[in-house]
Amino acid sequence: MIRFKQIVMGACCCIFLSCGKHVNKRISLGVVSGWAEGEAMTLVAQEALNRAGYHVVLQKAAPNLLFASMDNGDTDAYMDVWLPKTHGDKVARFSKIHSTGIIYEGALLGLVVPDYVTINSIDELNKHKNQFGGRMIGIERGSGIAAATDRVLKEYNLDYVQLNSSTVAMISELQKAVREKRWIIVTGWKPHWMFARFDLKFLKDPKQVYGEAERIEAYVREGLDKEFPEVYGFFQQISFDDETMSDLLAKMEESKNQKETAKQWVDEHQDLVNTWFRKQKK
Repeated sequence: MIRFKQIVMGACCCIFLSCGKHVNKRISLGVVSGWAEGEAMTLVAQEALNRAGYHVVLQKAAPNLLFASMDNGDTDAYMDVWLPKTHGDKVARFSKIHSTGIIYEGALLGLVVPDYVTINSIDELNKHKNQFGGRMIGIERGSGIAAATDRVLKEYNLDYVQLNSSTVAMISELQKAVREKRWIIVTGWKPHWMFARFDLKFLKDPKQVYGEAERIEAYVREGLDKEFPEVYGFFQQISFDDETMSDLLAKMEESKNQKETAKQWVDEHQDLVNTWFRKQKK
């Protein structure tokens, strides 16, 4: 009987200690639902870090809330920060978060129309108000692109309204309009799988309200480098070029199970993923 108790107690201790170790390696990543590139990169990071022995959970919220959560120490990292313009003012409000480096360069955002639309610049829009119905289909309020589009309306004195909804709803409206060959304006960004699915173009922005090409960076909370140096180093190293980003987004868009697709993508790109686990930069 005593021997049985010793075995049970030993088993419980092992379970407790292993669970404690698991909890101690918990990493929380912020992600915005519907933002294709952010979701794709975050799922890949989750899979890579899970394989390295971490328990990675996703925190879904708007960018402002994720920045505040990192600043409070509740979220460890967020991988979809567009700089210098889109999120520049937002991250500047918080003192306990910082960038670990560039994940993707050459990102664009602005007003997007189907390629069959015959105008090419924002300053042509008022002349074609009736063809567009006087509206632009936007995404969630609180996003950087929604705020930038408000400035575009003022700077160009456009007689339009921005209709804000979810990213999924915006894509649905775009898909329907393209199918019917209707003129439509959406607020869009690249990288995004919609540019592979549809023939689209950005309207020129002569006043540079949206800014020029941006970079996507990873941001982390204060202290992550001391608590999880391997994870911190991972976010210093992770990056995607045009080819790998396009490949990832195309596979995610076609996927019926994005977590499984992330696993397959990591399997197929293991050599690249291994480079993300180099030692932390000084």
